[in-house]
Amino acid sequence: MELPKLNFEEHFDFKFKQDKDTFFIYDIIRKSYLLLTPEEWVRQHWVHYFHDVKNKNISSLITEKKIEINGTTKRIDLLVTEKAQSKILLECKAFSIPLNESHFEQTARYNSILNAERIVLSNGLQHIMADYDGEKYTFVPFEFYKLL
Repeated sequence: MELPKLNFEEHFDFKFKQDKDTFFIYDIIRKSYLLLTPEEWVRQHWVHYFHDVKNKNISSLITEKKIEINGTTKRIDLLVTEKAQSKILLECKAFSIPLNESHFEQTARYNSILNAERIVLSNGLQHIMADYDGEKYTFVPFEFYKLL
């Protein structure tokens, strides 16, 4: 599988395995190999970024958490917590999908349940960040150093 270099300064040490024509990537949070999709490639970069660069404990990183919105079950991509409080909600898209307003609206709907202080949309090549004060979102220029 041909995967692009994503827009991260760091290089992460991923573990892969292959079964015939299917590739898998090891998830350090779930401690298992997951199907390597373009979206998973982006999510695993963020998982490693928060764990390896920002030194976040694995227990503070939550992936694929189920939430219920208007009677339907949704799954978030990645939630970074601190002392059991939601800090950053990340919505990951495949690197081939340009980020747009509907992705922001989707993430804001998820955050109506989680109340994270910041949301980040990422396709691995482009990152969009907004702060949430409990009432409204304010877009802020994305900078890695501003995360936590």
